[in-house]
Parts: sequence; structure tokens; C-alpha cells
Amino acid sequence: MNPADSLPLSSSRPGSGTRLALLAAIFVAELLAISIWLDGEMLLGAGGLAAVLHDWGAFALRLTVASIVAFLVLGDSRPSRSSAHHVGPVSWPLLILHAAAMAVFAGLSWMIYGRHFSGFAANLEVLGWAAAGIAAIALAACALIPAAMWIERIREFGDLLVFAPTAGLAACVLGNFARKLWAPLTHGTFALVSLMLRPFLDQFFANPAAAEIGSARFRVQIAPECSGYEGIGLIFAVTCAWLWFRRRECRFPNALLLIPAGVAAVWILNAARIATLILIGNSGAEAIAVGGFHSQAGWIAFSLVAVGMCSAARRISWFSYSAQAAQITAPAASDAVTAYLAPFLAILLAALVSRAASANFEWLYGLRVVAAGAALWYFRGRYRDLDRRIGPVALLAGAVAFTMWIALDRIASVAPAAEPAAFAAAPLAARSVWIVLRLAGAMVTVPLAEELAFRGFLLRRLAGANFETVPWTRFSWIPFVVSSLAFGALHGERWIAGTIAGMIYALAMLRRGRLADAIAAHAFTNTLLAVWVMVTGNWRLW
Repeated sequence: MNPADSLPLSSSRPGSGTRLALLAAIFVAELLAISIWLDGEMLLGAGGLAAVLHDWGAFALRLTVASIVAFLVLGDSRPSRSSAHHVGPVSWPLLILHAAAMAVFAGLSWMIYGRHFSGFAANLEVLGWAAAGIAAIALAACALIPAAMWIERIREFGDLLVFAPTAGLAACVLGNFARKLWAPLTHGTFALVSLMLRPFLDQFFANPAAAEIGSARFRVQIAPECSGYEGIGLIFAVTCAWLWFRRRECRFPNALLLIPAGVAAVWILNAARIATLILIGNSGAEAIAVGGFHSQAGWIAFSLVAVGMCSAARRISWFSYSAQAAQITAPAASDAVTAYLAPFLAILLAALVSRAASANFEWLYGLRVVAAGAALWYFRGRYRDLDRRIGPVALLAGAVAFTMWIALDRIASVAPAAEPAAFAAAPLAARSVWIVLRLAGAMVTVPLAEELAFRGFLLRRLAGANFETVPWTRFSWIPFVVSSLAFGALHGERWIAGTIAGMIYALAMLRRGRLADAIAAHAFTNTLLAVWVMVTGNWRLW
């Protein structure tokens, strides 16, 4: 008998998995932004609660992250006895309140870390700061997954409220112990960082004996506490605990490969963190490099690896008996909101990472293409029902948007820009690969992701609570204008051109009720812009 036949499978909760992934993406993006901006050393010498924040803030964050990851991973490893629930629509009011709480959190962060107040007022700031942060987390969590489902999960697995922090604390201790493994793998880490950096630095410097690596302008000395082996210890502890909890479902010895796979992933990401830090410093942002990014990027990487690896392994039959059984008995239905927004959010998150890792040119633009492509592929089943026929009017709409874009630049007398010096000085192979990836993004992934988000979702969501029931041909002024303005805001100082282009793409879709027409129009506009850039040499539009 297949062991999976005797396993109590968890109840199907359509959309909950993808909502958790979306929630994790939001938290990762916000944590990365905060980490780049703030650093605990800014509070050195402070008094009161700010001193406590300086002394224990980093450890508290590590413990919190490890505990949350342990709760999600280990809780997910247990079969649920509760009845199935659909997560329902996203609560936009709660998301707006989340944004407001984050704005309060950012304002208080500016005051606390900038030491604008002292004494009793400073203590009140720290308390308000903590309250705003907790509120922001709770609001985002309840906006994507109803509070009743969180409460039910906590009641069902309440013992994890004790075990998860214990496991998190053990992981932190094991992570500290794992630092001793730094010496044997120093040369491998330096070799990997060197491989990552050489294409982007003209004057590369590496001295493994002194643990120094970087460029002529900016270099770092890798200390044991910054080696990344804390992450190796953490992933080792979490993966072992996950395997223990799922031991009756796992295929052994196959599942044991998850341990070295997780360790390898964290080690590679640690090398990427070091390389990114150096590139940020080399670009002139030394304070950002040695500040928040240096202290928190490793924890973001650990969280992504732990949750991503365990979630993927649960769905791969080679590792788990329950994966195949789940596919047979309860095929998962992807949440429609996530399917329409995930590719766009993937681009935003990848852009945040690629720009932070760039020195004087965004060489890692390809991350955007890969991230969006992965999201589009994952949710491909959701898009099968879309009408894929494209009419010639769509290409005409794309040409009109292109003409408008160029005309507004001429009217505003926007000065042209030559290709970046770093790009011009790069080898032909590197430039060719970047151009290919840039074209792939402009012509394929960007039009697909943005049209799914702005025309496929936002325009119809503004027209009705259940956006999937809103006809593709339904026109209303408020959804038409607001979704176009939101699309225009995405284009920064060219928001007017972006707004008009959004209206053109919306009309292309509404004319025949085919999102494919909007995608084709958008793709054709970007294609013409790319040709314009390469023919005229004006990189202002890129």
C-alpha cells in the first residue's frame, strides 16, 4: 500500500498558499527597504528604550524571524483537522490601513534613528514605533487572509506558539555555533563572490588571506559574524525539524537531500549578499552598504530559502508521498487575485533587489525577467481561459501610444541621454546579453505582468467587488481613469505619458473585451521604444 494512502491530508484551502506567498513578498520587500534605510549602529550611545533597541534589536529581529518561519513551516507540516475555508477577497481597507501604519512606522523611525527627541518623548517614540510595526504586520496578514483563519490555525496548533520560539532560539544558537565553520570554506566563498563580481567591476580586488574583497573604490573584510554561516545553522535546524514533523510523509532517503540543498542555497545567497553589498558600496552608497543592508539581507535570504524550500518539497512527489496524493485528491485552485498581481509584484521585488545590487548600471535587470517569467509560468493555468486573439487595432493602439510618448518628450524638451558609460565600457558579450534580456522584459514579461495587474485586475476590481464576474467590455469612468492614473504613477516623472498610454491600452481591451489586445498594444509600444533607443542612441526612454 502506498504510504500516502494512510496519511491524513490537510484540508484544501483554495488560495491560502498563494496568499501566504504574497504576504511573504510584501514583508520581504518592506523589510529590505527598512534594512537599507536603517541600521542599529545609528542608535549607538542613545539612552532609554532606544538603547535597548540598539542592544537587543538585532537579536530580537533574528529570533522573531526564526520563530515566524518555524511556525509557518512546522504548522504547514501538520495535517489540518479543520473544515475547508476559502480565503475570500482581499480586504483593501485593511491594506490601506497597513500602508498608513507603515507610514507612521517610517515617520517614527526617522525620528528615533535621527535622534530628534530625547528623554521621555524618545521612549514614547520607541513604544509607538513598536506598536505601529506590530499593527502593520497584523493588518497586512488579515487583509490577505481573514483573521478568523489565523485564529483557527493558532487554536488548532497552539502548542507551536511555545515550540516555534523555542525552535527559533535554538536555531539562533546553532547559527552562532556554525560561524566556526567559516574558516574551512573561506576560499570557496571568495571564489563564488569573485565570480559574481568580476563582470561588474573594472578593478577587482580579492585577498583571501586577509578576508578582503571588493574594488579599488570600496572593499570589505569579512568577519566571522558576517560570514553567513548563521544562516546555514538556521536552515539546518529548520529543515531537520520539518523533516521530523513530516517523517511519515517524506520519502527517505530522498528527503534527506533537502538538508544539503538548503545549506547550499543559503551559502550561495550569502555570497550574493556580499557581492551586492560591495556593488552598493562601489556605487557610492557606502552608508547603505555597511548599514541596514549589511545587517538584514542575510535574514531575508534565510526566510525565503526556508519557506520556499519546504513549500516546494511538500509539492514534489520525489520528496513526499503526500504530494502525489494531494494532486489526485485535491488539486489546488490558484487564487485569482494573486494570479493577476503576482507577476507584477515579482517585477517590483526583483527591481528592488537588482537596483540595490547595481553600482553604476543595472546589470541585474535580468532578475526582473526571470521573476516575472516564473510567476507567469506558475499561474499559467489561470490564464488559459483568456481570449488570446489579437486584432490589428491593437498594433495601431500601440503605435499611437509610442507616437504620443515621443511627442510629449519633444514638447517638454526632455534632453536626450547617451548610453551609460559602464555599459559602453563593458565587453560585447555582456552588453549583448543585457540587451537581449532588456528586450525580453520590454516585449514580453512587462506587458504581460502590467496588463494583468492594471487592466485585467485593477480596472475590473474598481468596477465590481468580484472582479472575475465583471465583463471585459464594461466601461465606467472611475475605474478607467483611476487605473490609468495608477499606471501613470508607475512611470515617475513621465506620469502624464504613462496615464495616457494606460487609457489607450484600456480602450484597446474594452473595444472587443480581450486583454490580449491590451497586452499586444503595450508590447508593440515597448518594441517601438526599444527600436527608437537603439537607432537614435537616446537612452532616456530606457
